[in-house]
Amino acid sequence: MRSLIYLVVGIFFGIVLFKSEAASWFRIYEMFQFRAFKMYGIIGSAVLLGIIITQLIKRNKIKSFFGEQIVIEPKENGFKRYIIGGILFGLGWALAGACPGPMYVLVGAGFLPVIVVLGAAIIGTFLYGVLKDKLPH
Repeated sequence: MRSLIYLVVGIFFGIVLFKSEAASWFRIYEMFQFRAFKMYGIIGSAVLLGIIITQLIKRNKIKSFFGEQIVIEPKENGFKRYIIGGILFGLGWALAGACPGPMYVLVGAGFLPVIVVLGAAIIGTFLYGVLKDKLPH
């Protein structure tokens, strides 16, 4: 049952991403050239909403839809690792023209060359899992 709920929410999220043009390579390109506010507005409102919801969950001890306690573990302090990770993520985003969420949306919308990018992302995730213990964290 949970998988079905996640699938429905994921499909709805994908439709919203596609219809809002947040998965559009052109909109992402405009954003990186500072020619349009649209993507910054979408990302900024998502960050703001995430902060608000996270604080509500922490302060009110809200449970999940399934009655389980939501536990948000504190992050380790580590400026260097976040900078390096952010740079790698940004480079991948710029090269691919899409961050991980919209890759699935673009494949679903029929942009089949993105399958190569999606495959590379999956291979990269697998390699990270294999090498994780050997990397400086």
